[in-house]
Amino acid sequence: MLNRSHCLLELARTQPGHTTLRMPQDGGAPEEHRALSSRRRPLRVWLNPEHGRYLLRLDYDLCWATTWMADANRWIAPVLGLPELPFEDFGDALLEDRPDGVHWKTALLVDHANGRPLAWVDDEQSDLDQAYVTTHHRARGLLHHVNPRIGLREDDFRALADFARSLGTSPATG
Repeated sequence: MLNRSHCLLELARTQPGHTTLRMPQDGGAPEEHRALSSRRRPLRVWLNPEHGRYLLRLDYDLCWATTWMADANRWIAPVLGLPELPFEDFGDALLEDRPDGVHWKTALLVDHANGRPLAWVDDEQSDLDQAYVTTHHRARGLLHHVNPRIGLREDDFRALADFARSLGTSPATG
């Protein structure tokens, strides 16, 4: 039986016209922020409520890999119709630049995947991250970059589905 691969998500902005959510940058429960402080602008997040359905159709164990961490379950998941998902707790590594140029999330996500196939959807990956995953991860990995100005599109979901399907085929037999 094939282990489901891990899909680590950092959802980027979607096209204008989709649902927008204004999330306080300091977290907290939605009901605590009915009257947001005028001194601090909330973070605008563009979401397509249909994306939750598309994500749930994928053969992945979904996990948030976002700086929002647990707040993604409070703010984003309900809009997308997603259940509460596990999340990567970045702890002290949150936003800490590495001297080698590898994204600060990369090593933590490889550790989190724990040798399982990994699909990481984000808008901040680079070739250095791909090299790190190739060198340090014991299973196949897909680093799928999403343009933050456009967000997830049909082709992105197709690429994720294709990667999941490819895991059932040995690379030697293709």
